[in-house]
Amino acid sequence: MFHWSLKVAQGFCHAFNGIAWALRTQRNLQIHLAATLLVITLGLITNLAAWKWCCLAICTSLVWMAELFNTTLEVMCDRITKEKDEHIRRAKDVAAGAVLVTATLAIFIAFMIFF
Repeated sequence: MFHWSLKVAQGFCHAFNGIAWALRTQRNLQIHLAATLLVITLGLITNLAAWKWCCLAICTSLVWMAELFNTTLEVMCDRITKEKDEHIRRAKDVAAGAVLVTATLAIFIAFMIFF
């Protein structure tokens, strides 16, 4: 039982290390952090209903997930080659597009909730 608990704890530690590294090194994730803090602050000021908090939490999580997956893809592609490669460029563009789609939806929903 103890061995299993230790493995779970190590898994959480690796996950937090990955998020911390991404926050230190990825400008876009720092922007998402600022946006997240702004949304939380606005939510507290306006005393949001629980269902609105749920909507914001889902949207925020989706944006963070998309950005973290995008970062993962970029790191892996850069590990494969630093040379210009059309397939890698396309993959990075598509991943960035996923972030754009989720962030746009999150902004739209935030405007619906706050305004």
